[in-house]
Amino acid sequence: MTAPGTGAAAGPSAGGPSTAEHPWPVRVVSMKIGQWIDRLGEVWVEGQITQLNRRGGGTAFLTLRDPSANVSLQVTCLPAVLDRSEVPLNEGTQVIVRGKFTYWAGRGSLSLRITEIRAVGVGELLARIERLRQLLHAEGLFDPRLKRPLPFLPRTVGLVTARASAAERDVRSIAEGRWPDVRIRAEYATVQGPTAVPQLVTALRALDADPEVDVIIMARGGGSVEDLLPFSDEALCRAVHAARTPIVSAIGHEPDNPLCDFAADVRAATPTDAAKRVVPDVVSELARIAELRSRAAAALRGWVSREAHTLEALRSRPVFAHPMRLVDDRATEIERLLRNARRDVRRTVDRESDGVRHLAARLTTLGPAATMARGYAVVQKITPDGENPVVRSIDDLAPGSQLRVRVPDGAAKAAVMGVERLGGKTDE
Repeated sequence: MTAPGTGAAAGPSAGGPSTAEHPWPVRVVSMKIGQWIDRLGEVWVEGQITQLNRRGGGTAFLTLRDPSANVSLQVTCLPAVLDRSEVPLNEGTQVIVRGKFTYWAGRGSLSLRITEIRAVGVGELLARIERLRQLLHAEGLFDPRLKRPLPFLPRTVGLVTARASAAERDVRSIAEGRWPDVRIRAEYATVQGPTAVPQLVTALRALDADPEVDVIIMARGGGSVEDLLPFSDEALCRAVHAARTPIVSAIGHEPDNPLCDFAADVRAATPTDAAKRVVPDVVSELARIAELRSRAAAALRGWVSREAHTLEALRSRPVFAHPMRLVDDRATEIERLLRNARRDVRRTVDRESDGVRHLAARLTTLGPAATMARGYAVVQKITPDGENPVVRSIDDLAPGSQLRVRVPDGAAKAAVMGVERLGGKTDE
């Protein structure tokens, strides 16, 4: 029989696959990991120094951390590599290193053995910040249309700053001086160095989750580009953009412009300016209210005075001062017109009456009654149909015809005995 482990190692050590029947021993796995890592060759790595330890044994140990993530890497080098740096290397320094990864099979650890280290210069930092600014701007994180207005009178003001810092004192003193009843909830965080970004993001999210907090001030005093570098971190900018509570960025002094200034809803020049923007001045607001009330009262009095003057002017007009005068004038005119109309009607009636009388006199003179009164008579021929036409000619009279003779005081019936024509001829 094969000794335990001998047969199992024979297949895998020769390059066979790892299976449940033929597992790889730890030494083979470590060997393969070392071989794979060795194929990486030299790499350039950027990070922030969080620990720096120069040991007397000829090896320096460093820890590099990614400022945007909770990831770190162990680094080793000769002390001479650190001594060749043009600038002093301290914890928090942003650096670029060149080296080769080494896998220590004995303890299963990985480290980066570097041969060159460079501190990232201010110019390069500013260039990287500018590239990140353009990227975030293209994504819309700095869009002015997304900026939220600050509340006029916040119930609670959130404050993200360093503990016992000058920025905190400035914000508190100014805010409490302007409004003594203001409530400030502070969340403390490191504002520079490799641990600043995670702490700032955590503090920001804690205040944003509080429904009592109406506005958040993120404050820090002035400093170098390296000191303010956490406030240009992509993770912090995205956290500011994602917050539901309005955020005021008060980082550094007026010339300082970290990227969180663009992501925030309001940018303040200093922490003092942020407190003035967020907290209203009670004294000035009361004075302003008093002034507005005075102006409103004066405007109201002026309006009432103008309206009263207008009303008085309307009342003084004749149509309102003596409203019945127009009716009286019209009544007088109507009476005059009625008199004129009655007079004209009487004149017309009198004139027409005279005409009627004249026509009646003429009719009386020319009528048959007047003629008969002068000795004439109207002779009508009596016919069966009752029409009784007036006799106009001797030809209408036949002997024996029945006649009706009308005289002024009556009528008589007669019969034609005979007719006599002009010239003496007689018909019987």
